[in-house]
Amino acid sequence: MSCLFLWPDYNPQKSTAAKEPHLTEQPITVVTSTSTRRLVWQIGVATLNRFLFNTARRFPYPFAPALSRGLDVPLTAITSLIAINLATGMLSPIFGPLSDRWGYRLMMLASLGMLALGMLAAGFLPFYGVIMLALFLAGLGKSIFDPALQAYLGKIVPYQRRGLVMGVIEFGWSGSSLVGLPLVGLLIDRVGWQSPFFVLGGLTLLGMVALAIFIPAEGRPAASTAVSLSFGRAWAEIRGNRAALGLLGFSFLIGLANDNLYVVYGAWLEDAFSLGVVALGAASSVIGLAELIGEGLTASIADRLGLKRSIMAGFTLSTLSYLLLPLFGHTLPLALAGLFVVFLSFEFAIVTTISLATEVLPGARATMMSSFMATMGLGRVIGALAGGSIWLAGGLITVSLVSALTTALALGCLWWGLRRWR
Repeated sequence: MSCLFLWPDYNPQKSTAAKEPHLTEQPITVVTSTSTRRLVWQIGVATLNRFLFNTARRFPYPFAPALSRGLDVPLTAITSLIAINLATGMLSPIFGPLSDRWGYRLMMLASLGMLALGMLAAGFLPFYGVIMLALFLAGLGKSIFDPALQAYLGKIVPYQRRGLVMGVIEFGWSGSSLVGLPLVGLLIDRVGWQSPFFVLGGLTLLGMVALAIFIPAEGRPAASTAVSLSFGRAWAEIRGNRAALGLLGFSFLIGLANDNLYVVYGAWLEDAFSLGVVALGAASSVIGLAELIGEGLTASIADRLGLKRSIMAGFTLSTLSYLLLPLFGHTLPLALAGLFVVFLSFEFAIVTTISLATEVLPGARATMMSSFMATMGLGRVIGALAGGSIWLAGGLITVSLVSALTTALALGCLWWGLRRWR
């Protein structure tokens, strides 16, 4: 694996603000084995921590009925918790400039502390208000961790290899569906609905220790850098950058389209095929496999095809797959195959988009990425709140049509923003 991460002058503590990579530069494949091994360990630790964040954030979706029974509250109370969890993404822009000023490692450690605190509190105090706090902290922590990690990797990884590395760390997303959700289903079925909170909290504490060991402290930024990273300057850069604005509009619409379907896929499978808790967890692994392959495609071909071309192709396929999904609802294997295509195309395209977004504002990467995640989070909140009502009103056909049309609008925003970029 380490042969994939070879480039010149790798140094995680060295600022790249003075010289950003250009598309015409070619990577050199000679570095010390020590720096390569260090980077591989850093990416591995980051991926595992993302796996914990994503599992904690995603398991309430398919297991909302189990949580509602355990807490003795209506199902709508759990879907409200999901919306609160998603809404935390809108707070991400507050922390982006802080990550640029205070250091990415510090903010990643703080976010892991939030996740550990929330999960352990929910395990020991299984009350609705505590669960709400736990999911709020999990969502807020992820909204801080992801932009800080993406900005850190954007600083140390050349643009020509950005798709590869972002594809690798996104295995922490697909792994949450492929491995995390099935394991959560088994824990709930055999131990109890509180058990996932204990397991996730304990593993997060171990993840904090590993990150502190393998990702070095960055030191204080230079005075000139600190001035450039002020809140006002950071937001002014976004407002004046057409590519950044296009990406933010795109991320809002694409988040809405995806969660509009994601929030009801469990209800669709349960209603159409009478799946139980363990079976829903197993079905979620199909989505995880699709996401894993999509991330693998980003890592293996997106850089060679070109990031913009890959994004356009991926979301065009995503639009078509949303439209065709109702045709796959006659049998369970066909339904899972339809979901597989939807999430494969979406994951390939969104991970590639994240890779590109890290280069739009090189001087304020965490600010850009936190804004990207915040607008996507806002879209996801609206999609999650609307998806249930759309499902009840028109079923899967209407849900799929709304997601397809919204994705097409997102592509329009992206084309507008990037047509003169690079």
